[in-house]
Amino acid sequence: MKGQWSLLLAILFALIVAIFAVINVDPVTVDFLFAKKSIPLILVIIGSVFMGGLIVGSVGMYRMFRLQRQLKVANKEIAMLSEKVEKSSPKAEEKPEVEKKPATEELEEDISEEDSTEENTVKE
Repeated sequence: MKGQWSLLLAILFALIVAIFAVINVDPVTVDFLFAKKSIPLILVIIGSVFMGGLIVGSVGMYRMFRLQRQLKVANKEIAMLSEKVEKSSPKAEEKPEVEKKPATEELEEDISEEDSTEENTVKE
């Protein structure tokens, strides 16, 4: 949605610049420090808009690359800290596992132990 609004505003801006440029077709004198030249105003307007777009685009690309570089550094730091946490915390594999038996087996073992203790007491 944001991209659609940006496109719509860009088209509207281009239309306004085009109308303004077509209305102003009179020749103007441009001083280039080393020479003076008579150029139609439409070319001056379109050239100015183009140069402004290049400047804004360059600044935007610089900011984008700088943010991408910061993101890479942050991701490396996250990975490093994650590895540190994994190394410092005890792993589940290192903990002794308690063997779980079904409840029926535990009951049978308890009964057999009770039987054997009863036999020992009876013999005495």
